[in-house]
Amino acid sequence: MVDLKRSGAILDAGTVDTWTGGRSFTRRNLAWRLAWRAAWLVLAAWTPPPARAWRRRVLRAFGAELAEGANVYGSARIWNPRNLRMGPHATLGPRVNCYNMDAISLGARALVSQGAHLCAGSHDIDSPVFQLVTRPITIEAEAWIAAEAFVGPGVRVGEGAVLGARAVAFRNLDAWTVYSGNPAVPLRQRRRRGAA
Repeated sequence: MVDLKRSGAILDAGTVDTWTGGRSFTRRNLAWRLAWRAAWLVLAAWTPPPARAWRRRVLRAFGAELAEGANVYGSARIWNPRNLRMGPHATLGPRVNCYNMDAISLGARALVSQGAHLCAGSHDIDSPVFQLVTRPITIEAEAWIAAEAFVGPGVRVGEGAVLGARAVAFRNLDAWTVYSGNPAVPLRQRRRRGAA
């Protein structure tokens, strides 16, 4: 995975003055992401759902680490494939916005449903220059981020946790717990049928 902070891709907002339209990223980073977007649009965005193996190849060619069986729908938006890691049978569903300015990892069989937003970056609201900051997101095995939910920077979604539709998580979610609301609050433990 590429560490944008260490690589120098994120610019010092005090130097570039983002308040007056200065860039947050280097020209090299912007050019690379433009090439990535064009490639995804031409090679993968239009593909039907069963073409998951082809989309994995395209993502891997741009640096994503995807296990066999990982599935990214063509309508998903991945900001930087080099910051994406997915375990076996993990899924980024239709229209997911994977805004991975920092690492985003999905464990085995983790599911991010349609229209959900994973956002690994924000701004330091106490900084006089509104500096861009990033923190990784981890979604552990068998967790489910339901339709149109939002997961913020630095959040760890525990194994088997559920973030309900349109819920918002800015704090870590405990394993095997169901959450709902804005901000997300725990509702109950997730019970697996057939489990001892």
